[in-house]
Amino acid sequence: MPVTVTRTTVTTTMSSSGLGSPTIVGSPRVLTQPLGLLRLLQLVSTCVAFSLVASVGAWTGPMGNWSMFTWCFCFSVTLIILIVELGGLQVRFPLSWRNFPITYACYAALFCLSSSIIYPTTYVQFLSHGRSRDHAIAATAFSCIACIAYATEVAWTRARPGEITGYMATVPGLLKVLETFVACIIFAFISDPVLYQHQSALEWCVAVYAICFILAAVAILLNLGDCTNVLPIAFPTFLSGLALISVIFYATALVLWPLYQFDQRHGGQPRRQMDVSCSRSHTYYVCFWDRRLAVAILTGINLLAYLADLVYSARLVFVRV
Repeated sequence: MPVTVTRTTVTTTMSSSGLGSPTIVGSPRVLTQPLGLLRLLQLVSTCVAFSLVASVGAWTGPMGNWSMFTWCFCFSVTLIILIVELGGLQVRFPLSWRNFPITYACYAALFCLSSSIIYPTTYVQFLSHGRSRDHAIAATAFSCIACIAYATEVAWTRARPGEITGYMATVPGLLKVLETFVACIIFAFISDPVLYQHQSALEWCVAVYAICFILAAVAILLNLGDCTNVLPIAFPTFLSGLALISVIFYATALVLWPLYQFDQRHGGQPRRQMDVSCSRSHTYYVCFWDRRLAVAILTGINLLAYLADLVYSARLVFVRV
């Protein structure tokens, strides 16, 4: 779904032929362009990161597994993007090429950022001095480089005034990526039902996270598949309704989750010392109280993201042609 960005509005044009994306002839010169060089940096940095860790087997536990998955996944998809551009295969790619690269780059930046924080704080610091620790530290450094490279691509390719681009390159589109990513982190922290099954209010919060995640994911998939016209309602109406519902839902979760998790009158634990699970000393374990706090903070972050999404979505103008 190509879009034209002006100073305060985004005019969206949708063609029935579905051939809005430009045809780009493949050439090795793609690799000598600034964006091509940036993607080569992404490829090399993620490859070096997972190679360093794999060579010494330094990825034990869920946090290490997540970091290894992040680097391998980002390397693989970046390689696919380079092959597609070298071969000029954009029009044959099953997803919208106007929307896919920047959507992936935004996710990859967030993935590498999470690994650059999680891996050293939950794994590397507990390694004894030696070859494994040195490799792990170096892998963390290359993960940071990859994160910066992906973030730079997002900054370079996002929508600007007067450009014809995809919806995912606009601020609301990028916010959708952030919203779904934060929701996935929340799901990881609340993976143990003990955290919420004892209170109906907390179960409602979990339902909020799930509903809003699904709606945002649907919006992303519709744009990646260039099939926004399959909705029974107009896509602009869907986006506005999604943002408004999510703001209302997350506002209730921001009130209820801390209230029932940290207020003693509602069965909560206001201090970390009151949680028996936090007294355990385990390298890869995050205690229940820390998880509750993390979810409360992430709920606030996502509420702000949805508020910004609502404001920016109200400034979009969609024109069907």
